[in-house]
Amino acid sequence: MFDKDVLGESKKLREKWEEEVKKTVAKHADQKEEWTTVSDLEIKRIYGPEDLKNMNFKDDIGYPGQYPFLRGNQATGYRGKNWTFRMFSGMGTAVETNKRWHYLLSTGQTGLSTAFDFPTLMGYDSDSKKSRGEVGKCGVAIDTIEDFQDLIKGIPLDKISTSMTINPPATVLWAMYCACAEKQGVPLNKISGTIQNDMLKEFIAQKTFMCPPEPSVKLISDTVEFGSKYVPKWNTISISGYHIREAGATAVQELAFTLRDGIEYVDDVIKRKGLDVDEFAPRLSFFFNSHIDFFEEIAKMRAARRMWAKIMKERFHAKDPRSLWMRFHTQTAGSSLTAQQPYNNVIRTATEALAAVLGGTQSLHTNSLDEVLCLPSDHAVQIALRTQQIIADETGVTNTIDPLAGSYFVESLTNEMEEKAWEYINKIDDMGGMIAAIDKGYPQMEISDAAFKFQKQIDDKKKILVGVNKYVEENENVDIPVIQIDEAVEEEQVKRLAEVKRKRDNRKVLSCLNDIKNVCKKGENVMPYCIEAVKNYATVQEICDVYREVYGEYHDPGIY
Repeated sequence: MFDKDVLGESKKLREKWEEEVKKTVAKHADQKEEWTTVSDLEIKRIYGPEDLKNMNFKDDIGYPGQYPFLRGNQATGYRGKNWTFRMFSGMGTAVETNKRWHYLLSTGQTGLSTAFDFPTLMGYDSDSKKSRGEVGKCGVAIDTIEDFQDLIKGIPLDKISTSMTINPPATVLWAMYCACAEKQGVPLNKISGTIQNDMLKEFIAQKTFMCPPEPSVKLISDTVEFGSKYVPKWNTISISGYHIREAGATAVQELAFTLRDGIEYVDDVIKRKGLDVDEFAPRLSFFFNSHIDFFEEIAKMRAARRMWAKIMKERFHAKDPRSLWMRFHTQTAGSSLTAQQPYNNVIRTATEALAAVLGGTQSLHTNSLDEVLCLPSDHAVQIALRTQQIIADETGVTNTIDPLAGSYFVESLTNEMEEKAWEYINKIDDMGGMIAAIDKGYPQMEISDAAFKFQKQIDDKKKILVGVNKYVEENENVDIPVIQIDEAVEEEQVKRLAEVKRKRDNRKVLSCLNDIKNVCKKGENVMPYCIEAVKNYATVQEICDVYREVYGEYHDPGIY
């Protein structure tokens, strides 16, 4: 990066500076024993040319739109197009969620993002005994395509991109979306969006389970194959670090485990489906957490792009430049929000959103100030959306691409993040891959240890959480409206489901379910059969019960 003359001059100036520091520190000792990131990466007092002396500009930094894509996939950055403004939305019934979607679109949101309730997330219908008390509580309840049609009513599916945070039953919910598009007269090659569909991170962190890891990955490969052939604008997987971080992982662990999950999926599609990597890699997408440590998050996102480009080029020998792109959505950190002094969450979210933008995200969700207490109110959602819009239109940070490139500190931190992430990836490779590592409990224990360590640092005030362990208000009285889902929602949803089951052709449904069972046993692609089943009003649970019957159910081994 720098010639000998520059490094020599820097060394002299640094030595002089260090002498001045010694005098100052002798009078005014550093206030903290350790200066570290949230993830405990040590931070030096200052960074200079010598911290980047082993970097090669062409191979390690380059320009936007050029390998290794450290500075962004698009040559024009946000000058060409802003990131997609998304707000995670789902509440009660499909009708109510549809109203929230239309409200958000009217206030400037540019893409939809769907939160489902726990029964739907776990592959159960609203009338299941396991669903009692949870229907519509943390997201929208979807049982049949009739619900889904209400969800997307008035939404032009050929113009709006929709993200669905769904994992075990992803094949079923995506089938409903595809079927609804066809009912709208929109060809599958015109719809765009994302299904999260990332089961490996469920076993590692979020813990919504259905089938064991091996068949779970098979179902994901089915969606990748189907999407590559028939739904080319759809991201059939969002390889997610977000939930890994929310479970307590460090930034390095989030980066490493997410990319290693991605490697596992690419390996499986190539081996199981026989596809060439360039047939499907351009539609792989990622999902990261933007936590509170500003520079650490920027460094993580920049490192992620460079690492994925190297993985695709060197490990999988991809030839299409788009296969080398890491395209990712970002959400601000829910785990950083506090119930104490909840208006502080506005500042936290703004800081995290700015880090995501400076890190080069293509899509962004900003958390609402009340999300730690309840489903977000319209007012809180508007503030969260306006946060993105102010960053885009007022701050000037979109005027130039990757404005922090060349920063001694940012480049050094980016390099350190990458180096430590490779150590994790190599260790998991030695274990035989991510499924083998999950079976051993390795990533789960690493995250658990990191979460315990961070909580202890909070308890010991070695890490500060404003309003929780510093600047605490003993008699806090903040009036935050709490949004609650009425119990009548469950009754209404169960009645609606019963009516659908009464009116449909149950013999046709049974035939469709038998077809799904047969293709599961044969190892064929389930997607065409799922689409046919949901068109005939098969429910989420009926299809998922077939998966559970054929593949078995997964139970967390509870490793400690």
